[in-house]
Amino acid sequence: MPVRDILQLGNPTLRVNCDPVRTFDTEELQSLLVDMRETLNDFRARNGFGRGIAAPQIGVTQRVVFIQVEEPIALVNPTITKRSRKQIVLWDDCFSFPNLLVKVRRHLKIEVRYHDEHGKRHSLKAEGAMSELLQHEIDHINGILAIDRAIDSKHIVFRSEFEKWKASGKEIIL
Repeated sequence: MPVRDILQLGNPTLRVNCDPVRTFDTEELQSLLVDMRETLNDFRARNGFGRGIAAPQIGVTQRVVFIQVEEPIALVNPTITKRSRKQIVLWDDCFSFPNLLVKVRRHLKIEVRYHDEHGKRHSLKAEGAMSELLQHEIDHINGILAIDRAIDSKHIVFRSEFEKWKASGKEIIL
């Protein structure tokens, strides 16, 4: 299956509230998941980062997320059902604007309900980095980008500037 182009910030498809998948176990859904996996792996090989991708990032306005941390997980029609009150603050990045980092607040813990590609229901509890990743990708299928979650406009920086700060050993304060 082909590696797909990743849509970039400004493309209106990234702002679409995606449609739910209604039919599972289809060749179309399997093909989409393979393309998402291949695109994620290609991006990671070329850029050195990347743990997940959402269907709208490759131009498909369906509620599908593909995560590959330890084991690959396809989440179809994912919904966050619980959020912790406690939040974390972190620098977030995105395939759709790979040269930017955005400081955001995310919930420390979440619970997600979703279907697998066969239509079987699952639920997943996530904390820390996995919680942040799932919130980021589920935002994508709701037409929300990390840049929309920036703490404020001072907390959007070029990756190259961030790396300079980090290399200098100085604390990154904005």
